[in-house]
Amino acid sequence: MAQPLPPPSRTGSVGPPSAGGMGAPPASAPVGGGNNQQNLNQIVLEYLNKKGYSKTEAMLRKESLNVDAHGQPILTRIEDTGGKKWGQSFRLIKNWVEHSLEIYRPELVRLLWPLFVHAFIDCIIDCYTSDALAFFQDYKGDFEAEHSQELRQFEKITLPEHVQDNELAVLYRQKKYRVSLSPMAFAVLVEFLEARDNEGGRVILNLINAHIEIATLNRAATARGLQKLMEEKERSGRLGELGEDEGIQGHQPGSTNTDVNTIGTLTKLSLAPMPMEADLMEDVKADLSHEDSVHPPANGQSTLVDHLEQTIKQEPTDDAAPSRESIPFPPSTARDVAVEVQKVKENRDRFKIDGRTGGVGPGISATMFTFHNTFDSVNCIEFSGDNSLAAIGTAESYIRVWSLDNRPLLSPQDPPGFQPSSSRRLIGHSGPVYGLSFSPSAAVPEPTTNGHSGDSPAPDSQPRFMLSCSADNTIRLWSLDTWTNLVVYRSHQSPVWDVRFSPHGHYFLSCSTDRTARLWSTPQIAPLRIFAGHDSDVEAIAWHPNGAYVFTGSGVGDKTVRAWSVANGNQVRIFTGHTGNITAIACAPNGHIFASADDKGEIMLWDLRTGRRTKTLKGHQKGGIWSLDWSVESTVLVSGGADKTVRVWDVQPNKEHKVNGEVVNKIDGATVGGGAAANKSGKAKGPVVSPDQISCFATKKSPVYKVRFTQMNLVMAGGAYLEQA
Repeated sequence: MAQPLPPPSRTGSVGPPSAGGMGAPPASAPVGGGNNQQNLNQIVLEYLNKKGYSKTEAMLRKESLNVDAHGQPILTRIEDTGGKKWGQSFRLIKNWVEHSLEIYRPELVRLLWPLFVHAFIDCIIDCYTSDALAFFQDYKGDFEAEHSQELRQFEKITLPEHVQDNELAVLYRQKKYRVSLSPMAFAVLVEFLEARDNEGGRVILNLINAHIEIATLNRAATARGLQKLMEEKERSGRLGELGEDEGIQGHQPGSTNTDVNTIGTLTKLSLAPMPMEADLMEDVKADLSHEDSVHPPANGQSTLVDHLEQTIKQEPTDDAAPSRESIPFPPSTARDVAVEVQKVKENRDRFKIDGRTGGVGPGISATMFTFHNTFDSVNCIEFSGDNSLAAIGTAESYIRVWSLDNRPLLSPQDPPGFQPSSSRRLIGHSGPVYGLSFSPSAAVPEPTTNGHSGDSPAPDSQPRFMLSCSADNTIRLWSLDTWTNLVVYRSHQSPVWDVRFSPHGHYFLSCSTDRTARLWSTPQIAPLRIFAGHDSDVEAIAWHPNGAYVFTGSGVGDKTVRAWSVANGNQVRIFTGHTGNITAIACAPNGHIFASADDKGEIMLWDLRTGRRTKTLKGHQKGGIWSLDWSVESTVLVSGGADKTVRVWDVQPNKEHKVNGEVVNKIDGATVGGGAAANKSGKAKGPVVSPDQISCFATKKSPVYKVRFTQMNLVMAGGAYLEQA
């Protein structure tokens, strides 16, 4: 009689059967540890063999080989590892790319970003939240330099339902990411993934098939061409940089459209000048016609009326103009007519600046105004549009205004016996003054007996108002007629860094450490728009010349520039690429490009239509570029900052200059082969200087707080003398 098996021990082992016992238990024997599982499998196998189910028996025998001591299946496929399969698969392809042949690496590395994005999103969608978040944290650092803005968008995704609410994730899921590879690079990629099928290759192939479009292009006909491509990309530090036809169609890295109705395409901007009021246009033409009759143009010079009409016709036809109804302004006045007339005069008679040719830049000089005995208390300097006034904001919380032509600054409220002076002190803030802005103005010459129709004198176009902002969280509006404070604007919850009048007056913009910028109109004490989205202090602001858009720049933790629509408050562009804190921004008069500068001494030029960076200018030392401005033609940029220099830059495409058959660049009178200026030994000294720099004016001990192009294309600069510097 067969003896029953003893019960399993604590470790699951089973004692040997007694002599004469059978090798298999009866069907009714209890099933316990791993051996019981194996014995049960043996019973089933014998049954299948007896019944003739040979294929089923063979399959069961194969699967029985992959069980552990406890009868649990041993996972041999990466697909069976749940949420960890994406991390393991991505690690596989990343390690392979990083150790691949140098001839293929610059191409293959561009696959890592879309694979990272879709592996993360797929992991979230499959409800492996903890695995997805761990995967994101492990690898996001590899993409911070080029995709920091997109990483901040994806970081908000923590649940499957967030994918549908995240605009960028929807864009990546709806459109395939295009990457072009050479035929050989594509071949070695497929060969590797197929060879490592069970280790993650199949997962990567599935991601590529579903979300990535690979185009095989013969980028270089020879190995030498591929090697040159690799060397150029390694020198620039941008191995993963995409070509013009790559990425997601309609989505540019460094620019994001947040309009949910047009996801995947950049918002079309209205970049043409704001149309002039019909009545204002008629009055301006009438005054210009009168000026032409009183002061006929010189030989070869166009009349003022013709110049105005020619300027209007020269505006690009492919750009729409913003609607005056969407950005309402008060009715124009005689003063507005005088300002517009003077602008036309200055524009016609200006010093014209063409783009750089043959390595030789235009002869531009700068007038420097230096403020002495300030004891390092100056925070900001500002010039009025008519070039008649200069103002400083101080750490002692007051503002001082000077007349640049030394005329007395009078007020009807001055008491009898008041001794007039060419400067005024404005007191009202209770904290350091960080920003100033004069209302728009133009220099109108003194009226003559026959210089203006009617008996009344010509309306003056000098600035009537000035804005100031302070660490006391307020913005103040000052009258420059009475030299008194008219309005205090309160809304920001933290110190206000800067304030800027609109190019047409009436509206103004402010920015603060509360991470917002705010749009105001002078008659109202509450903001009209709050532009929120930056992750850090908003430290720099600027207006588009047509007044339809504003730009904001941020510092630590953000380092982006954003463009916003004044009409609806929407964000229309995001520009990323700076590695330092944004310290100054300025839009060109043509409305198509703008410049941004940082505290590492770099200036970046951006195309507003495409959202792409067009050029990077280097030459300033670290410490911050504090001011930027453009020539009337938008062909030359001027900058000033903490390194005590005023620098003039060419913004046109670089042109080669040859000496003795060798291509060189001419920088500040020193002919070098690009990069930093060279000393006699041929070694570079000082910071790297871009060949786009036309000239550099160095002060002795005065950091440059403000640079400005006048309407006549003359450069004005302001700084404060520092004895201890």
